[in-house]
Amino acid sequence: MQHVKNIIFDYGNVIFLIDFLKTQHTFTDLGIKNVERFFAHAGHDPLFDEFEKGNITSAEFRDGIRRITERPGLTDEQIDNAWTSLLIGVPPVNHEVLLKAKAQYRTFLLSNINEIHLNYISDYLKREYQVESNDVFFEKVYYSHLVRMRKPNRDIFELVLNENNLNPEETLFIDDSPQHLNTGKELGLHTHLMTKDDSLEKFLYRSGLLKP
Repeated sequence: MQHVKNIIFDYGNVIFLIDFLKTQHTFTDLGIKNVERFFAHAGHDPLFDEFEKGNITSAEFRDGIRRITERPGLTDEQIDNAWTSLLIGVPPVNHEVLLKAKAQYRTFLLSNINEIHLNYISDYLKREYQVESNDVFFEKVYYSHLVRMRKPNRDIFELVLNENNLNPEETLFIDDSPQHLNTGKELGLHTHLMTKDDSLEKFLYRSGLLKP
């Protein structure tokens, strides 16, 4: 890690804790019986990818949920509550270490996300941390639905690298999804897989990227 000058962070389960099972359970509680078939961490209906790429609106996403769940009577509020139930929150120490990392490295956020989740997270950050947005923690933030690309496709990685003149050999990418890390490796990035038994704080100090 001694050659690392830049760090690209994923958001979900690297910085902001999420629990996919909570959304599955919430949909199930609404009487939906085919949840695992259309939504899981390992794979999901194309509807979710299209929403994360900004190719459909929030209203079109909700209509899509009604279609694939075969529950046309679901309200917007029920769908939004189920969809955001996976969002747990940010341990305070994660913001602290991000600011320390920003002081020593060029840091970037690269997240597959969508309009409904980002609106929820923005409200959460203001309410819980009095922070206007994630922009304060990074040199630049990349949200998939705003740049109209998503991981693991190469184009979104190339956008971050090229737009900021980053040398892959000097850049570390941290993510919790192996398929995303594979693309990073193909492009010459250093990579680290964040697991549920680890934490951002532990990794940054253990690796020597941050000093106690």
